[in-house]
Amino acid sequence: MPDDSTNTVSRRDFAALTLAAGATAVAGAAQAAEVVEIDVSIKTPDGTCDAVLFHPAGKGKWPAVLVWTDALGLRPAFRDMGKRLAAEGYVVLVPNPFYRSRPAPVFTGPFDFANPTDRAKLAELRKLLTPDAVTRDGTAFLAFLDAQKVTNTKKKAGVQGYCMGGPMTMQTAAALPGRVGAGGSFHGGGLVTASPESPHLLIPKMKASFYFGVAMNDDQKEPETKDKLKAAYAAAGLPAKIEVYDGAMHGWCVPGSAVYNQPAAERAWAELLALYKGALV
Repeated sequence: MPDDSTNTVSRRDFAALTLAAGATAVAGAAQAAEVVEIDVSIKTPDGTCDAVLFHPAGKGKWPAVLVWTDALGLRPAFRDMGKRLAAEGYVVLVPNPFYRSRPAPVFTGPFDFANPTDRAKLAELRKLLTPDAVTRDGTAFLAFLDAQKVTNTKKKAGVQGYCMGGPMTMQTAAALPGRVGAGGSFHGGGLVTASPESPHLLIPKMKASFYFGVAMNDDQKEPETKDKLKAAYAAAGLPAKIEVYDGAMHGWCVPGSAVYNQPAAERAWAELLALYKGALV
């Protein structure tokens, strides 16, 4: 798994994320429907994962969506994002990707990616998130979603990820091609690498439509990434929309980040909803 601390030229800005922040920013977006929020535990091949499940209140069944967080994990900002998505008519699971190490919140204070000590702490946690581990987790998480009475298993599932969650989204879509119908990556890091395990090499195994929202500074550092993604999806005959967000820095979608860009984040959110509306059928 690529190190999220090295995939852009401007990590210091994103570093100023205060983990308790974010609730106010997303809560400002009106919830279209009442949402049920439940803390859950999920058995995986590697242990028990703490997670949060959201779904619309009332009777009904809705498509499933798995959310992979960024490198700072499950925290209030991602709870609010999950709640907001559920209000749109989805059963949403946001797991703690670092459950093998400790329950969420994994970090309880300010985290600075420019600080070597903080980066070392994160690297220790992330080394357990191998491609195989992510595949096992994604399979277990979607199985959990499909076991919920409120999940409409007749409709395809969605998977979305932020920063380090971008490649995890691709790995999940490749592992479950018959189940995952749409994937969204937002300021994803390490989508195209020189490794034989590079996520872009998994594209021929997928059947999902994808949307990639690329940060401007990520594109400046690795401008070839978008081109290689476009070529790989075209070769596989799969629909993919890949856009660079001018003026939006790595981490712009997550409320609470010093680089949170609300207009760009709302545009990305609208693209995600449009993707799900068309593909989760």
